[in-house]
Amino acid sequence: MNNKYSLFCAISLLLTHAHASADSAGSVSANVAASSNYFWRGITQSDDGAAISGGLDYDSGTGFYLGTWASNVDFGDAASTSYELDLYAGFSGEFNQVSYDVGYIHYAYPDAAGNIDFGELYASLGWEFITFKLSHLTTAQDDSTAEEDMLYLELNAAFSVFTESELGLHIGRSSGDTVMEWTGEDDSYMDYGVSLSTGGLTLGLVKTDLDADDDIKAYVSYALDFTL
Repeated sequence: MNNKYSLFCAISLLLTHAHASADSAGSVSANVAASSNYFWRGITQSDDGAAISGGLDYDSGTGFYLGTWASNVDFGDAASTSYELDLYAGFSGEFNQVSYDVGYIHYAYPDAAGNIDFGELYASLGWEFITFKLSHLTTAQDDSTAEEDMLYLELNAAFSVFTESELGLHIGRSSGDTVMEWTGEDDSYMDYGVSLSTGGLTLGLVKTDLDADDDIKAYVSYALDFTL
């Protein structure tokens, strides 16, 4: 059984279990979104084009959660990888007004010509309006990276502004040999973001300090969430 087929089986089994369990404990929700661009750590994943995404999430009500999320992508490669499919699971909660979240996420590209999937462990701590998160590359297929060395640190803040609106601020740092392999520049770079959201609509700006991609880029997105 190949890795891609195994991933699809895992997603199917996990979500089937989630739906079966939702009536007795926890809940299942869905989300869909349309965006003028899909950015990941400050770098476009859709060749500066529009992206449509959606996902399913299961929340056990006891801290454990799992989900899947998909979006179209465009890396400008000859193989024309067309979509990303993520699978994640973790545990979150709160202790003495400090929130925490630990988990694993697998990034899959099922129609890629090569084996470019990779996965990360992540952990975050939040207090009031500030959240600190780290993500560490732990698994990577042969065609994804030869180095398997990447750490991402990010600091996010969210403030209520105006009427039922939220101002978001973000700063992140990617480091490791994989970063140099992917960007063709240094082994680290910074990315920055600011956004304003209200009623599912988000307007945002992103920027990196990469020499090849240091322009300020704007995006607009609209998202909907549903309880199933």
